[in-house]
Amino acid sequence: MSSETTAHGKSALAGLTLGALGVVYGDIGTSPLYALKEVFNAGHVPLTPANIIGILSLVFWTLTIVVSLKYVTLIMRANNKGEGGTMALLALAGTAVADRPRLKLALLLMGILGAAMFYGDGVITPAISVLSAIEGLELATPAFKPYVVPITLGILFGLYAIQKHGTGAMGVVFGPITLIWFLVIAYFGVVWILREPAVLAAINPLLALEFALTHGHVTLVVLGAVFLSVTGAEALYADMGHFGPKPIRLAWFGLVWPALLLNYFGQGALLLSNPAAVENPFFLMVPEGLLLPMVGLATMATVIASQATISGTFSVTKQAIQLGYLPRMRVIHTSIKETGQIYIPAVNWMQFGAIVAAVALFGSSSALATAYGIAVTATMVLTTLMTFFVIRYLWKYPAWLCYGATAFFLSIELVFLSSNVLKVFSGGWFTLAIAGAVFTVMLTWKQGRRLLSDKLREDAIDLKSFLDAVFISPPHRVVGSAVFLSAEPGTTPNALLHNLKHNKVLHEQNIFVTVKHHEVPWVTAAERVHIEELGNRCWQVSLNFGFKDEPDVPAALTLLAKHDVQLDDMETSYFLSRDIVIPTIGSGMALWREKLFASMHRNAAAAADFLHLPANRIVELGSKVQI
Repeated sequence: MSSETTAHGKSALAGLTLGALGVVYGDIGTSPLYALKEVFNAGHVPLTPANIIGILSLVFWTLTIVVSLKYVTLIMRANNKGEGGTMALLALAGTAVADRPRLKLALLLMGILGAAMFYGDGVITPAISVLSAIEGLELATPAFKPYVVPITLGILFGLYAIQKHGTGAMGVVFGPITLIWFLVIAYFGVVWILREPAVLAAINPLLALEFALTHGHVTLVVLGAVFLSVTGAEALYADMGHFGPKPIRLAWFGLVWPALLLNYFGQGALLLSNPAAVENPFFLMVPEGLLLPMVGLATMATVIASQATISGTFSVTKQAIQLGYLPRMRVIHTSIKETGQIYIPAVNWMQFGAIVAAVALFGSSSALATAYGIAVTATMVLTTLMTFFVIRYLWKYPAWLCYGATAFFLSIELVFLSSNVLKVFSGGWFTLAIAGAVFTVMLTWKQGRRLLSDKLREDAIDLKSFLDAVFISPPHRVVGSAVFLSAEPGTTPNALLHNLKHNKVLHEQNIFVTVKHHEVPWVTAAERVHIEELGNRCWQVSLNFGFKDEPDVPAALTLLAKHDVQLDDMETSYFLSRDIVIPTIGSGMALWREKLFASMHRNAAAAADFLHLPANRIVELGSKVQI
């Protein structure tokens, strides 16, 4: 390998690592703004030196075990062809237990619940991050207090309003700003550690254990606030496909983890020196003359953290649509170069509406902290359980290792989940309400699609038999090609039946296309098309896409040329069947769920747009289906 190639590789790694700082670590990187403050603000633990050291020890070991060991070292190995996150893990775990229907159903429910929890967390993250940064203005002058919420909402509105223009230009500065953020918070941490070096005793795990044993049930309450230090850990796994595991690990061990620990320990040192600083230890670490610049930097960092959450929500939604867990929505690509940069208007404004409700309802980062955590801990527990099925049944790791590792992490995460359950009535209900609504929608859509598919299959006519019957006395053939889209291969599309009934013609070439989405992120061009000749210039074609592929049907059909099937763009028409779902009382779902499914099915984005079909060459023919 030449030195030039090596230098290029190092440069690419440095660029990806810098990019990962802005996208992956925005959420967890801004947690020092509120995490330690909330531990003591609840009033459950007296502000004594022993308690400060004990809680810092809990923070240190929580970051070490949950993030460094579980996510960065282990979970990132369970990737689906390089992709991470709940939906990718669900697809991988589903493959692992494909021959066990009951286990697969349990995993399906876990995956949908995990994704639903992600949406709940996605509302709280931008709200608490930006709000906690703007609250720093109160320390400059109490006169700012009435304006904290309006300023926060104004910043968040601006952020959501610019999503339709894409974030490519802003993305260039995300990494450098986040790098400055981590260096600055590490610096102020070191300044205070040097003044109170006794705080470094918190590295001793026995002090965390001593605190837990001394305070009994109060420890459970405290852990709910300590857990705020690891919110955003799921992003390490979810964003793995964008940057790869190496840059994410390098950024964590090389900068993020040390900077977070130094800042937390610095806040602890400040509290040892001045217990009155507990009202906002993060900003009170900073000299008064630098307070406003620090608030400005914190605001930029929290906006970046919020942007990462928004982008993650768009990405998860697109994956869920293609895996069949959500109805089609309008997806706008905001970059010609980057297919991952997308904008989903419906999701964007629904999420902003929920954030406005959260900020208006809770009013402060301390109040919002009660709503934060339960969704993240539940997602972490579900991730651990799904990973078990991957390592045990897909990778065939030894049983003792799989059960031992799963039990170790579950024992820790279930304690954190229990501590966050205590916050359900004070604020956690808000996140659970959002997650519950999304879970209901996703499960209803998945089951509704299955019922619709079963009904269509039940009433379907075999395609080969139908064509044989048609060509006994063939209709008039017209110039051009007809592409009939059908959900089930081998069945006669309703659009073909209606076309023959009303127009009494058949095109010169007829291609019956079924689009299949597979539980892998990408499908290669060589595997994209499967073709079967039916005779009389008719073909059955299956187009294969991964859940991160762009389902561009016309582009995929150009691959038929190597099978001697030539399609002229200007002489090709696309026929779609648009089914109108009629809910009925019977053996399907509850009537209200069938009505919900029918409404979602009716309002889903047009299949033609989703499949990138040319608008001026589409023929849609409808039919009613009772479920």
